Amino acid sequence: MKALLLSALAAASLAACPANAQTYPTKPVRIVVGFAPGGPADVMARLIAPKLSAALGQSVVVDNRPGAGGTIAARAVAESEADGHTLLLGNTSTLVVSPLIYRNIGYDPLKAFSPIARIGVTSNLMIATKNFNVKTVQDIIAYAKANPGKLNYASAGVGTPPHLIGEMFKLRAEIDVVHIPYKGGGPSLQAVIAGEAQFSFENSATSLPPAQAGLVRPIAVTGETRSAQARDVPTMIESGLPGFVSVSFTGMVGPAGMPAGVVARLNAVVNETLKSPEIAAVLEKQAVDAKNETPAEFATFLASELERLAPIVKAAGVVGE
Repeated sequence: MKALLLSALAAASLAACPANAQTYPTKPVRIVVGFAPGGPADVMARLIAPKLSAALGQSVVVDNRPGAGGTIAARAVAESEADGHTLLLGNTSTLVVSPLIYRNIGYDPLKAFSPIARIGVTSNLMIATKNFNVKTVQDIIAYAKANPGKLNYASAGVGTPPHLIGEMFKLRAEIDVVHIPYKGGGPSLQAVIAGEAQFSFENSATSLPPAQAGLVRPIAVTGETRSAQARDVPTMIESGLPGFVSVSFTGMVGPAGMPAGVVARLNAVVNETLKSPEIAAVLEKQAVDAKNETPAEFATFLASELERLAPIVKAAGVVGE
């Protein structure tokens, strides 16, 4: 009787927990994106959603909730039921930068979420306007030291990854250059093309085409290794700044407290999805380096990024409005 009772209780417990890995998912899965349709995060979510749906046996829908640098979406997911049916496609902005620069954001990126999988990383390309007679990082540093305060660098806005990379460059090179924030990566790139700013750190996917067309001069990439799309462009490390690495990432997380089995299943499905030739081709075209990590490895990466960027944000005095 005792054995039968324990068996019945176990069965009842399993039935009452629809998020159990053996039965998950029991309803459509939502991937919440904190940005408008058409942006990089949205494109990534819609790229992988059909593959996830096929693997999970349930529909997977993309739910766009733009606003406040992605923090509205992140907060909504953090407050959702931790059953694996509401997920967040987060990135550097929502999971690292915004928590560092905004006060009372409503979530702690290391405590509010269950890391599932780091999908991919993208390095930035340091570019210079054609009218600026430089070819290397050391050329720019030398000019800046000889002409303090006379160089301008553009970014997609205050607190964006390109802005923080620029501040990191200033600190490491010990130079005085002026930051000019624009309203987005497009205007920032155009500013360098037009010569309004002497250089910038742009997303590789958007800056490589104009660089290859000769509209701007590629100087260096911010990844650990050279870009497969620009083998002749050195890294910042190769350019004389040891350890200078800064990449933007995209990753999937869910609310804190998700069952380990569900997290493990989602991690396996996402990693397998990234191996699809169709998706791999799109990621390569967008200069995204696909990852294949465990949830624990993703969690470690998140913690290291927060630790790496915190002193840069503090030194630059960046505070979100």
